Amino acid sequence: MAIALTATAISFVIGTLMPGNPQGSDKPATAAVQNLNQSLTVNPLAKEVGDNQIAFNLDRTIEELLTVLESKEKLLTFVPPEQFQGTTVFEGKVKDSEKVIALTVDDGPWPETTEQMLDIFKQNDVKATFFWLGQSIENSPKIARRVVAEGHAIGNHTWHHWYDPMDAATAADEIDRTAKLIYETTGVKTTFFRPPGGVLNNGLAKYAKDRNYSVVMWSVTSADTDPRAQPSAFVNNVLKGAKPGAIVLMHDGGGDRSRTITALPGMIAGLKQQGYRFVTIPELLEMQEQSASKVDS
Repeated sequence: MAIALTATAISFVIGTLMPGNPQGSDKPATAAVQNLNQSLTVNPLAKEVGDNQIAFNLDRTIEELLTVLESKEKLLTFVPPEQFQGTTVFEGKVKDSEKVIALTVDDGPWPETTEQMLDIFKQNDVKATFFWLGQSIENSPKIARRVVAEGHAIGNHTWHHWYDPMDAATAADEIDRTAKLIYETTGVKTTFFRPPGGVLNNGLAKYAKDRNYSVVMWSVTSADTDPRAQPSAFVNNVLKGAKPGAIVLMHDGGGDRSRTITALPGMIAGLKQQGYRFVTIPELLEMQEQSASKVDS
């Protein structure tokens, strides 16, 4: 009876700790519970083996289950290394030999544009970091889930994309409300933040830093918000500005981003030709932390 209650409790824990998320089904966890239930079924064979074998199966299944939960929690949480918490980051500081670059995408998720961008990323085996607006998630939750399902990193970009100075309560609402919707929609928790327009003195960045967010800026802009520029200009801007550890700014939302979609394959191809590989912001900062640790040791 006690063992049966344990199985029921573990099933309940799975249901409460694992929000619906698109990064993969809950099949591993479900299988673990099924294994546990099978292990606990009292049948003639189990009786012959005895209580010790049942206890062994129970311990092994619980260990497997905890591993599943731990890996999913890690997958669903984007937290900067401690040294970057409460700081502003403009680029990753890595060795020149580490030809890595981070593509970042603001203002989505956005109908059509984000999905087209995801198709291009998938075709080229590229992972990027998307900084989301709360109101955009609200309008396109299915697209948000697809972004997460395909392995991209997520950051907070406020709810309304306001630039003007604001008091602490308004800043809190802009960031916390968006964080809540990101989690409710995708199961993701993130403490990476990008202030709209890169404005650092209107109250948003201060609030984010006080709560240990890493405020992520950029070192290279595609300038894809320039209404007069051609897609080829976006490509040239990125290729000329690229350097190891660079953070590239572009947009998938906030208006017509068809020119960005046109330019993206050329950006990726050009960067690959220069020898770059693509990393997310969390990966970039982890690389910097590891490099610093090696130097210190």
